[in-house]
Amino acid sequence: MKQNLVLPNCNQLADKFSERFHNLSTDDKNLLFWDEDVHFQKRGSSIYSEGDFAKGCYFLYSGILKVFKTGIEGKEQIIRFAKPGDLIGFRSVLSQERFCTSAKVLEDAMVSFIPGTVLTKLIQENSNFALELMRITCTELGEANDYITDIAQKTVRERLAEVLIHLEDSFGLNSEGTLNISLTREELANMVGTATESVIRLLSEFKSDKLIELHGRKIKIVNSKALRKTGGLL
Repeated sequence: MKQNLVLPNCNQLADKFSERFHNLSTDDKNLLFWDEDVHFQKRGSSIYSEGDFAKGCYFLYSGILKVFKTGIEGKEQIIRFAKPGDLIGFRSVLSQERFCTSAKVLEDAMVSFIPGTVLTKLIQENSNFALELMRITCTELGEANDYITDIAQKTVRERLAEVLIHLEDSFGLNSEGTLNISLTREELANMVGTATESVIRLLSEFKSDKLIELHGRKIKIVNSKALRKTGGLL
């Protein structure tokens, strides 16, 4: 851990949480973060693992997490990426089941643990918060349905183009015009649902077609409209 690292306090955690979840009273915020159970996690650290008992959920204050399932021979299938302000693992808490996914740190993160009893109490006492959680669940379910359709109907080339556009829309671009998230080729393949070699070949094709530029792990989208068309998004 960095020696000069300053962890967010209760008020900072509550302010970040309120950016995503509105209509929270001061008592609600105190209930969520009264003990400031927040930790700094390095890239590669595990937040929770598939099959673990869900004692609580996790609020991401900063950084990026990857949420994934483990398939045959330990191959990861990335479900989504969590960004600052996201609450992850809450569905397993509410259903009182073990975690059906795993979560690892993709970019150094600050993560706050929220006990299941606290989450349940807030839901029972604040119907607006419960409704917001329901909306998030419905949105994620819709995205999962879209992914299943893509796997069945789109080519790997189309899926990779769609993933790159999704990353641009979700994380934006930095001052150099590259994606604000750095993924290995294997991680891209795990998101697309294909072999790493296929992603490497297709990225080279996209570069030759002047859709993207490659700078190591950094990817710059130079023709977003054409890439969207390739991904069947236009």
